[in-house]
Amino acid sequence: MFFSSTDYQPPSSNQFDSSFGWLVRPTKPEDVAGVAEILADSFHSREGLFGWAYPLLRLGIYEDIRSRQRSTLQHHICLVAVEAKATTGRLYGISDKVAGTVEMTVRSPFSGFGDLYKYTHHLSRQYPYLSNLAVRSNNRRQGVAIQLLINCERIALSWGFHDLYLHVLENNDAAKQLYFKLGYQLHSIDTSWSARLLKRPQQLLLHKHLRPTATS
Repeated sequence: MFFSSTDYQPPSSNQFDSSFGWLVRPTKPEDVAGVAEILADSFHSREGLFGWAYPLLRLGIYEDIRSRQRSTLQHHICLVAVEAKATTGRLYGISDKVAGTVEMTVRSPFSGFGDLYKYTHHLSRQYPYLSNLAVRSNNRRQGVAIQLLINCERIALSWGFHDLYLHVLENNDAAKQLYFKLGYQLHSIDTSWSARLLKRPQQLLLHKHLRPTATS
């Protein structure tokens, strides 16, 4: 699932927006349990027929994260947002409880899958791809996701890239509204026969061209 932070230096503290009260930083080993819980809660239900499998799913995510921590990939990172406090113009984390998380990795034109492969295999360069954006249920609509995405953009620029890609389900209106608000645009729509046959929501591939700013 992620990450190598060896090549990432956190931006100067004045790049973090204290109006939201969140500090975004690379994931630490002690964050793994919190990240696993947020991802499990966001993408798997505790209720219904398969509710009994939730603990197993969370454990699987936890172990996957632990193994990814040992990754040596140069451009692969997982970020978390924790509650922050402003002191003399700087932000400091005042809580170890993870409020949200996101992963970013750089893929080659031929390492994509499905719709992403169909529409990026012609590219001659690698591209950053975002995944696993999730926010704890009681921290939603508090600017957590925005801060995670903004920091991903800054890191992508620091890596020398100017384009970001991500997928979102067509029926996830809240997520689509957020992405469009931040400047993402529709790149393509998954037209796979399997999605139609199984009557599953289609995946939308979104793209954003990044422009360097004075604070990047």
